[in-house]
Amino acid sequence: MSARRVPLLPPADLYGRRRSDRAIRVIDAVAETRMRWTALINRRTAAGTVDDHRIALTVAQRRVEAHDTDVVSLLLTAPDGRALPPWRPGAHLDLELPSGRLRQYSLCGDPAERHAYRVAVRRIPDGAGGSREVHEALTIGSSVTVRGPRNAFPFVLPGHGSAAARVHFVAGGIGITPILPMVRMARRLGVDWSMVYTGRSRDSMAFLGELELLGSRVSIRTDDESGLPEAGDLLAGVDTATAVYCCGPVPMTTLIADRVREMPGVELHSERFSPLPVRDGTAFEVELARTGEVIAVPADRTVLQELLKVRPDSPYSCRQGFCRTCRVNALSGPVDHRDTVLTDAERAAGDLLICVSRCAGERLVLDL
Repeated sequence: MSARRVPLLPPADLYGRRRSDRAIRVIDAVAETRMRWTALINRRTAAGTVDDHRIALTVAQRRVEAHDTDVVSLLLTAPDGRALPPWRPGAHLDLELPSGRLRQYSLCGDPAERHAYRVAVRRIPDGAGGSREVHEALTIGSSVTVRGPRNAFPFVLPGHGSAAARVHFVAGGIGITPILPMVRMARRLGVDWSMVYTGRSRDSMAFLGELELLGSRVSIRTDDESGLPEAGDLLAGVDTATAVYCCGPVPMTTLIADRVREMPGVELHSERFSPLPVRDGTAFEVELARTGEVIAVPADRTVLQELLKVRPDSPYSCRQGFCRTCRVNALSGPVDHRDTVLTDAERAAGDLLICVSRCAGERLVLDL
């Protein structure tokens, strides 16, 4: 795949303010994988690589954005007030939490604002602990180190890397975070767009006030008022030459992908917050070279999932094969690489991402 750099001259500020906007004077419409009927999964462009540059930031503001689902937003700034690296809609940050956990959160603020990053996090009580730590440990004045920004879910403008003539956005719950900057960009650049934002109830949905300012193109749909949405509810008005950008829970993204598969001429760009199920897997064994332990990996499980049972402190983040956090080295055994970022040289050296990649034989020996 290849990427194109397409210069565009945007109008005034993303929010309509009259001020200089050098940060996005030139917008790079990154044409990554385009597909007609399924979510974007395989990414081998620079947009999927990791920016390991680490920046120490401070929590300058903390706001509750949704009470019913416990969503908070954090505004992160540099201690000395300096400008931060630019970003584009769809980008995210890796947050290094005080415990050492590494978690990824979409940037949901204004790309034109060069002195602050905004992320929003929903507390998941029964999760792996990252969201709880954000809610409980990161208060105003807290220091946090971030990596990035980087973009694995780029917004490709119609006519500049996308064959579509218009754009339709679908966000479910906390999936609003990467979609919100895209909507604002489309509105700002005069793109023909529409949006459906769905959630259990209005109290569970973040940023409703900001979305109401974007006008009647935004449709708010709640389960308690209208029932669970069907594909037709989420894709109302979508026809040929439309690009659909979707982010939300797996059942919703699957529902949309299944419908778009039957819609010729419709592009689907999607980001999901959970890993895909293992496909075409076979069982194998993993030997941990430093201890001699042998772990059985079933056909429908990943190396990472089984490793966490015996080494719960093993590092990981995306679980989808693009952040590199779980990279390890294979000392022997054939590797079935299923990541989207490692170079040929890295693979030749034995590197693999254990969140997705597998053994192409019976046993892998890992340098662990």
